[in-house]
Amino acid sequence: MDKNFSRNGATPLRENGKHSFSVAPLRLCVSIFLLLSLTLPAFSQRARFDPDGSFWLHESTPPPTDFSDLGGINLNAKRLRRLPSPGLQLNNGTTYRFKTLNVKRDNFTFTTMSIRGVSYSFAGKFLKGGVYASGILDDETPVLEGTLTKFRDGKKVAEANLKFVYFGGT
Repeated sequence: MDKNFSRNGATPLRENGKHSFSVAPLRLCVSIFLLLSLTLPAFSQRARFDPDGSFWLHESTPPPTDFSDLGGINLNAKRLRRLPSPGLQLNNGTTYRFKTLNVKRDNFTFTTMSIRGVSYSFAGKFLKGGVYASGILDDETPVLEGTLTKFRDGKKVAEANLKFVYFGGT
């Protein structure tokens, strides 16, 4: 029986045939899988964006006369009882529920249902990322800006560029 030995002459070389199997590539694949499975959840949690809460006008942008009754914008996707119903809320308590809603950090848009011929639309963006309810924000720094448009019977009657601060509830 003739054996092939390595250059050092100490260990026989493996034959590369149909039935040869190497464990090293499998170990590498398992190592990479474990590394990714441990690091990706941590990364995705840091990159998570959740602006759920209420947004009130920032004092630097007093509302024009046509928006003097504006209370705020309420994102209450979790339907928390401590937060107002989702939609655009007026100071008198009337809530214009969202008809369409797109909540992304760089693209926040909505239109509201019509009440007595009046409806609203908004197009803007969030200025900060993160989970807003975690307490990382104060009530003086704007976190949302955009253009609010008011419609009466489908015709634009007012438009304003506004900034909003975050309020997560008490």
